[in-house]
Amino acid sequence: MDSFRHLLRSANGLVVFEAAGRLVNFTAAGKELGMSQAAVSLAVRRLEEQLGTRLFVRRHRRVELTEPGARFFADVSLGLSHIQKSAQWLRTSTGGDHVTLSASTAFAALWMVPRLQQFRQDLPGIDLRIQTSDRDLDLAAEGLPLGIRGGRAQDWPQYCLLPMAPEEIYPVCSPAYLKNSGVPATAGDLVEHRLIHLDEPHRPAVTWPEWLASAGVDGAPAPRGLRINDYVSVIQSVMEGQGIALGWAHLVDRLVGTGALVRLTDHVHRTGKSFNVSWPRNQDIVGNVALVRDWLADQQTSREPPG
Repeated sequence: MDSFRHLLRSANGLVVFEAAGRLVNFTAAGKELGMSQAAVSLAVRRLEEQLGTRLFVRRHRRVELTEPGARFFADVSLGLSHIQKSAQWLRTSTGGDHVTLSASTAFAALWMVPRLQQFRQDLPGIDLRIQTSDRDLDLAAEGLPLGIRGGRAQDWPQYCLLPMAPEEIYPVCSPAYLKNSGVPATAGDLVEHRLIHLDEPHRPAVTWPEWLASAGVDGAPAPRGLRINDYVSVIQSVMEGQGIALGWAHLVDRLVGTGALVRLTDHVHRTGKSFNVSWPRNQDIVGNVALVRDWLADQQTSREPPG
């Protein structure tokens, strides 16, 4: 990299330039970087001298990127972003004391939180950080080592998948709803009850008509009822006695076991898909990340969380 050293004496100037270009303010950039405004201005001036072109136009109390400065900023910002994400991944995958897991809010609240005490007992030296999102993030692009993904291997060609739990679905309600509305004698009787629908905006999810068809209830009218786009809110509504919802077994089995929810009908819709712990295919999994991955995959089959 002799040519790079000859062109730019210090990579620190690029960091200062990126902050100044992003904030379009030398004072704000200084506050972010722990530098004075004068130090930021000096670093930018030296970078301009090294490149032989003006990167900013200095105006009264503000600065603006020049056309060459804007082009250079786009490349510097992208490059530093890639370096940051790569460094984050290296830190979490090669022995850092924290591991970040990307997951849905439902998985975090209904599966992971009840198991956190067990996680701390089994892996006391690892700080687990859960990053929830309403959609499945690109793990490699976001610098995240692990994620939870539902589906089959062909659905996620960019990831390696380790199955955690099969996708199994059955209807659930609260004891209070059951007391007030009675027990449906058959799966077909469910259409006469208040049904709660998950309108999942980003991840594919089985619907009530699909579940009823799997139970042999063909041609049933589209069930009407409350529609919610967040599964945690769906389960909260069920527990408040608002109706019957589809329960994904790996998320609701614990609540059924404690009596907070009641399972209805013997029929379970098994889609043939699974929920998996996943990681980017082109990245080796070692150290604490490997320990967390194996722990996650071992939980569903080895033991349920305490009720």
